[in-house]
Amino acid sequence: MAGEWIKKVAIVGTGFVGSTTAYTLMLSGIVSEMVLIDLNEEKAEGEVMDLNHGMSFVRPVKIYRGDYKDCAGSDIVIITAGANQKPGETRIDLVHKNTAVFKDIVSKIIKYNTDCILLVVTNPVDILTYVTYKISGFPKEKVIGSGTVLDTARLKYLIGEHTGIDARNVHGFIIGEHGDTEVATWSVTNVAGIPIEKFCEDCKGCEKGECLNEIFGKVRNAAYEIIKRKGATYYAVAAAVGRIVDAILRNENSILTVSSLLEGQYGLNDVCLSLPTVVNRKGIEKVLDLPINETERELLMKSGNSLKEIIKTLNL
Repeated sequence: MAGEWIKKVAIVGTGFVGSTTAYTLMLSGIVSEMVLIDLNEEKAEGEVMDLNHGMSFVRPVKIYRGDYKDCAGSDIVIITAGANQKPGETRIDLVHKNTAVFKDIVSKIIKYNTDCILLVVTNPVDILTYVTYKISGFPKEKVIGSGTVLDTARLKYLIGEHTGIDARNVHGFIIGEHGDTEVATWSVTNVAGIPIEKFCEDCKGCEKGECLNEIFGKVRNAAYEIIKRKGATYYAVAAAVGRIVDAILRNENSILTVSSLLEGQYGLNDVCLSLPTVVNRKGIEKVLDLPINETERELLMKSGNSLKEIIKTLNL
């Protein structure tokens, strides 16, 4: 790890997500040094110039274009590089293209840094988190995927919009794959401690359960809808990544639904999925055992097994 007073982050990939993540971290004030790495050096240089021109408005941070050797000394290396999801394309469709890309990227990172935390953002994020874990040889706690941190935020936002309650007082999780088999944990979702089912009964704002199903559909399909309208998602993704970086660098012990290697949780092994997880300076401190109901457990198992079938097709 870098020294306590130097909080360095490397970002590999300066597309929409990578550059917006860099902007988010610059505004946050938590990072003191940030290097941007991209095959398109001119693009990376342009992003660095643009960011540096706003330096007088933020806390001091050194931002520069670099190459893989500049990963040395980084506390966190964030990987956002890879092929983008196109309209009509699922995250899983990207798997073989981006697995090949990651074999190259990860091998170059670990040549210069074997002490960092690897934070994977590129889709399909759960499979690529597993790929990164296998290629890097890092301890499981130091390989993290952005997972369903954003999906969980979408769930809270939409419940808040529907109920008229501040989303920060809505508590619940999307778990499993960041994708089509993700699972809404309605059995433990609550508004200010009131179980969502009881809250809905008292609210009487809609037919019981109908709006919950509609909300989950909007969460699951959010990326498709945004991509259809503007071509890519990046603002909220970058905010989610910034939240994970905060939890790591501030040693927060925050609970976030990041993706990590499972070793027997819920009967799942040798696959990366998102579950409520304690995140701190070490990376993954602990994956929590959420008291979900049997239906949700079955859906989570289905989600994990669907990813394991895809992993079997990869040459790892």
